[in-house]
Amino acid sequence: MPQLDTLGRTEEIQLPEIDIQGTHARVDTGAKTSAIWVSQADVSKGGLDVVFYGPGSPLYSGKTVHFEQFGTTIVASSNGMAQQRYKIRLLIVVGGRKIRAWFTLADRSTQVYPVLIGRNVLRSKFVVDVTKYSTALETKEKERTAALKKELSS
Repeated sequence: MPQLDTLGRTEEIQLPEIDIQGTHARVDTGAKTSAIWVSQADVSKGGLDVVFYGPGSPLYSGKTVHFEQFGTTIVASSNGMAQQRYKIRLLIVVGGRKIRAWFTLADRSTQVYPVLIGRNVLRSKFVVDVTKYSTALETKEKERTAALKKELSS
């Protein structure tokens, strides 16, 4: 069996094909497929036109990226809701490795991390050590947790 690299619960990644460098991703062993935040996805000209991130993100450019190859899939969330989403293949650089993987397109504007890394990227390549993580968005995570606790208590 080959040696597996270790990732933390959060990682800094690159998505070179769409010119995204140094964005943060949450590693989720419970998620089957990876996901990325998009604010717009429209079928046109025999392909899919996608705008990554949203106006509230420092990584938002407003630029439309055209994908000739794409698909759709049904994604079931942890709360049991099913949603049909577009999916595209992207090159991701994570943990020093380049991996081509499927990403579903989702509105992640309410999430702390704009990218979710699922088992489709992790399988046979990485193990996850949840005690290892990037502190870059730690304050934002704590604020989100506090807001959710407040919402639940009211």
